[in-house]
Amino acid sequence: MATGDMLRSLALSLPGTAEAPHFDRAAFRVKRNYATLSGDGLTANFKFTPDEQQFKCLMLPTAFSPVPNAWGRQGWTTAVLAELDEADLRDALETAWRHALPKRR
Repeated sequence: MATGDMLRSLALSLPGTAEAPHFDRAAFRVKRNYATLSGDGLTANFKFTPDEQQFKCLMLPTAFSPVPNAWGRQGWTTAVLAELDEADLRDALETAWRHALPKRR
């Protein structure tokens, strides 16, 4: 079972990641935000592509769901951390982190 502390530790181990406040959440970012953690540490939001979001929601429907607004249509996906194991959490973080890296020229 994943936890907010586990997410924070894994996210901050990814190169270039910094943590900053984001409304009532903690945001993890490189060039832009790729994940946020709720204040209670029970849920997180990840920035996936719409295809990645659809796949995650299909494979782990008790864990992942689209954010219910325009952000969700852009790929932002909520995860119930207790429904994830460490490998699933690491995969979600690394997937989202790759999208936040600066573009290579």
